[in-house]
Amino acid sequence: QIENYNQPYLSSLHEYDDGKDLTKYDFEADCFSSPFDDVNKRKLAYRHRAIGDKYAKGLQKILDHRMFKVWSDLYSSTDKYTDGWLSSAHKLLEEALCKSTAEPAIKSSSINCIVTSGSLVPSIAKCLLYRLDDVVSSDNVYSSWESGKLQCFKWIKERHGGPNVRFCAVGDGPEERSAASIMKWPFVKIEIRPDAPHRFPGLSLSTIHGIMDAVYQSSGKDG
Repeated sequence: QIENYNQPYLSSLHEYDDGKDLTKYDFEADCFSSPFDDVNKRKLAYRHRAIGDKYAKGLQKILDHRMFKVWSDLYSSTDKYTDGWLSSAHKLLEEALCKSTAEPAIKSSSINCIVTSGSLVPSIAKCLLYRLDDVVSSDNVYSSWESGKLQCFKWIKERHGGPNVRFCAVGDGPEERSAASIMKWPFVKIEIRPDAPHRFPGLSLSTIHGIMDAVYQSSGKDG
């Protein structure tokens, strides 16, 4: 039902959330439905807050022990089948947040954002299932389903931008490449060929920083 009221990011309806304690809130009985008026926007905002809370607690708090083990085994098998694509991508995101010692000289604060063409809530669930919850917060997942990736990039810049902030888009599609070009952001195209330099495993944070340095030095300003 919630997918029928897709929003671009979890906090998009924050102004409608009155902070009500949701501990004993009965989502099944609150009659959330159309029309999408202020009352139902508040109910959707409650759902978004509850989703964010569950995401922050992690998959182990949602699945029982048996299902968690089944999914962990499936994750490991998928990672092995893809030559470590999942784990190496996760490691890169960790390094971007300075959670890894791979590049100890990096001191600046970074934020990882995901912009997906899918609807918001299922995409957040996928992030949780693929163990991205410790490197991408739920409020930094954006759905471009209706708004497009360029608009999502603009929201990200509006939210996180500043005099010394630099951005870099990493993806494999033409829409994000075009959006990055319009925003004057560096773009790193992910490829799946085994011998490609920009794939997982293979793509490193130092490579991304090199591309960012080249673009920002040539432009002489932040994106």
